[in-house]
Amino acid sequence: MELALYLESDRMGWMLPALTQETLDNQRDVVKNEKRQRYDNQPYGDWNERLLAMVYPPRHPYHHTVIGSMADLDAATLEDVVGFFGTYYVPNNAVLSLAGDLVPERTLEAVERWFGAIPKGAPIPPLPGNAEVPLLMGETVRDRVQADVPLPRVIVACRVPAFVDVEFHAVEVAGALLGSGRASRLYRTLVRDRRVAKDVMAYVFPLITGASMLLVWATGYPGADLATLEGALVDQLEGLASVSEEEVKRAVALTDTRFVRMLEEVSERADLFSMFTLFFDDPDRLNHEMDRIRSVTPADIRGVAERWLGPDNRAVLAYEPGP
Repeated sequence: MELALYLESDRMGWMLPALTQETLDNQRDVVKNEKRQRYDNQPYGDWNERLLAMVYPPRHPYHHTVIGSMADLDAATLEDVVGFFGTYYVPNNAVLSLAGDLVPERTLEAVERWFGAIPKGAPIPPLPGNAEVPLLMGETVRDRVQADVPLPRVIVACRVPAFVDVEFHAVEVAGALLGSGRASRLYRTLVRDRRVAKDVMAYVFPLITGASMLLVWATGYPGADLATLEGALVDQLEGLASVSEEEVKRAVALTDTRFVRMLEEVSERADLFSMFTLFFDDPDRLNHEMDRIRSVTPADIRGVAERWLGPDNRAVLAYEPGP
């Protein structure tokens, strides 16, 4: 614990005096190499960048990926980095969580010893741009990409309530109903029954800036028709308007189990404490999250489908193998 507190306090309080143009250039190259490996040189690697630009308007913080473009990385100056760090990496904008076999009194004394001398920091400015967006995009937007990919793939994304919204848990359960396990609607229908897809996925991005994003994707077999893949995904999104009570119970149980497994790991528990404190100013929310998940009903799932998964709120990204 002492080593961890020393390292984190040293980074927060005393990193900037040691930051030089040479160290910035070195770390910039590390990040650029990570971008090449994870995004630029991977099949379908730019899907996140393309989809975010479709779902969120230009002034929204998530219109761009967190890692940024190569032009963004090249443009960052030492002054930019120092200003950003000095504004946001400060005690009054941070949550420190410690979990494990700790003695509270000794732990708090150590935290005070390592972090006490770090200045609090100035008031945090508002996010740049405009984080507020309507939950409906108002249309279906499309992008068809011919790329060096092995198989055709279609991704459909919809704006949904933000993570801090009371209706987010219904969206989370809807995502599990669509894509968790081999009994999920996507796998059962597209992979096993209709055999139009080789693999499927559903995921909910839990964002707090205006709107989250629910996405589903299907990877087809060689020569698969993109329109067929899209239609199959849309059928499942719209089909949530007629879910059964048993399906919802299964999805709730899967979501509940995933959360319990996170709590079993000390590192995950610490992350959750930090997240609930940062987003809700309520670390005790951790103790009631399963109640919120278990309260989701079939009517809630039908509401998700009817309000946010329709043709007036979709981004469709299609990959076609090509040169």
